[in-house]
Amino acid sequence: MEKIKQSIIGLSVIAVMASCGSADKKANESAVEENPREENVEVKEIKINTAESKVMWEGTVLGVYSHSGIVNVSEGMFVVEGNQITKGKFIADLTSMEATDDNYNPEEGKTKEKLIGHLSSSDFFQVDTFPNAVFEVKSHDVESGVIVGDLTIRGTTKEETIKDVSLNLEEGTASGNLTFDRRAYGVAFTHPAKDVVIADDVELNIKLKM
Repeated sequence: MEKIKQSIIGLSVIAVMASCGSADKKANESAVEENPREENVEVKEIKINTAESKVMWEGTVLGVYSHSGIVNVSEGMFVVEGNQITKGKFIADLTSMEATDDNYNPEEGKTKEKLIGHLSSSDFFQVDTFPNAVFEVKSHDVESGVIVGDLTIRGTTKEETIKDVSLNLEEGTASGNLTFDRRAYGVAFTHPAKDVVIADDVELNIKLKM
């Protein structure tokens, strides 16, 4: 009789353990279903095609008119994971600066050449000493279309944001808009009375080809 009792107890223990094991297995399966493993994300290092990449700029003389132009991209690369830029940088060659607007009056001595010469001088970008502007990526929020990174102009580095970011790997293009305060980088006229009529914000439209 004692042996029968022991057998019954033993079978009960086994049944309970089996039940627990089955429950644990189902719980684990449920967890796997709720948190499926992410597929391997392809990581690419992409070099920028400098011949087809440009940065368009625009600055405004308050209440009067604006000037706009183009700067070439001399170097750049990105590391892309899936559809996210995880790091990278591009360099704008300020010695290539051109004006593309028509707000000039040669009869008054106002020409594109004179403007570019002034923007290249120590009053503004001091291109002979600081020929490049550099943007280095720190983070990319794909959902909001924003890239945060460090912009360096005239040897000064500040954190800036590129908005409206569009990345199309199939077409090999990337674009976005960045607005920076020129005064934060020492890009300011030496004559305060004249500088005050120039808007502090410089708008950039970045178009990169990869």
